[in-house]
Amino acid sequence: MASVNVDEIRSRVEEDWPRIVELIERKIALKSISAEGITGEQMRRSAEFVAEELRLVGIDAQVAQAHNADGTPGAWEVIGSRIVDPDAPTVLLYAHHDVQPVPDPSVWQTEPFVATQVGDRLFGRGSADDCGGIAIHSGALKALGDELKVNIKVFIEGEEEMGSPSFIPFIEAHRDEFDADVIIVADSGNWSADIPSLTTSLRGNTTLDVHVRVLEHPVHSGQYGGPILDANTLAAMLIASMYNGDGEMQVPGVAAEEPVGGLQRDLDEADVRRDAGILPGYRLAGTGSLASRLWTKPSVTVIGFDAQPVEGSFNVISHETTFRLSLRTAPNQRPEQAQQALADFLVSHAPFGCEVTVTPGENGMGWAMDPNAEATKDALEAMEEAFGVAPVNKGEGGSIPFIPDLQRIFPEAQVLVTGPEDPKANAHSPNESISMPSLKKNIVTEALLLDKLAR
Repeated sequence: MASVNVDEIRSRVEEDWPRIVELIERKIALKSISAEGITGEQMRRSAEFVAEELRLVGIDAQVAQAHNADGTPGAWEVIGSRIVDPDAPTVLLYAHHDVQPVPDPSVWQTEPFVATQVGDRLFGRGSADDCGGIAIHSGALKALGDELKVNIKVFIEGEEEMGSPSFIPFIEAHRDEFDADVIIVADSGNWSADIPSLTTSLRGNTTLDVHVRVLEHPVHSGQYGGPILDANTLAAMLIASMYNGDGEMQVPGVAAEEPVGGLQRDLDEADVRRDAGILPGYRLAGTGSLASRLWTKPSVTVIGFDAQPVEGSFNVISHETTFRLSLRTAPNQRPEQAQQALADFLVSHAPFGCEVTVTPGENGMGWAMDPNAEATKDALEAMEEAFGVAPVNKGEGGSIPFIPDLQRIFPEAQVLVTGPEDPKANAHSPNESISMPSLKKNIVTEALLLDKLAR
């Protein structure tokens, strides 16, 4: 089977470029903010727009409204397909058409919902996350045209930024529209605008509420302070017990992993410090590569704490307190297993015999790519041909729950996570933008990948 020529694909993308740019510009202007209501008219209009754009590149696309598990109306979704040969492999293309809100437009340098090109970047809310993903799919399908050799199924989600509450019910109701040999999720990004990446892993997530109690009621700190430590101090001791002297978690049963597929390049500490706004005197916690600490090792964060505010405080020993932990789990560990291990550890390490009870919260499974899958090798080869440099794989410290859900429901499918973002994209933040030269290369990459997957 003859392969498409990379130079010809590049030429076709260049010819189609004005349409692709207009697609992103019009999509940004739709203000498809799911936080303003996933069932809202703005989301229906957005879905209709995306469906029409997909029809223009040969996809039999339609808009369908999902329903939540309780039967209430859910998101406006876009599904579609193009079957070229019943015996050919089938590829599902995923992106999402909802975007994050803009709480404070004054901190933007451009109008958030007016696409504005500055240099080689196009600014606007949703430009990278995930108008870019939609543009990649559209551009790749247009570039291949009648030379497409795989069957295509498309799912453009309308509630990804809201945690995908109706995602599972929708899949269950439309299994045939999702069943595929390969799933390409275009909702991540590259190492940089010039260096492509596959996203190799995502950490899972679990939460726990921890209640610490030392007294039946508050007492005066002058009368009883000394032998009785307040609940907040005991909670602080309990929190500190989760770490060793290097600031690394030391909880038996909470797994740690190394970067999936091997570490080709570690993260630059100066970049991480700058991007996160770390104060100069702070020493980074943990050991090993920065990549492993951010992508595949567990991390736990106190995201809530019940304590008396400084304003209005008085001289009493607090008798009880509650804090909430968010535990990011290694990609391959079951989150409920890590949750139980952490709960057991906290109860068994109650300082001075205080009462510690743990209430488990929600769990989200992580995900790890199969580095040896044929689709993985095809994707890496396509990236190098399109970008002209070898790809550098990367993980993500955050969680994207629908990806492990897809893998669980369709265990035979090979999942590839790609995307239009780069470190300057500012997804979810003010001044979101997408690199236009990188977007062209991403489109060429996907066209080449779809062609390789036909083998």
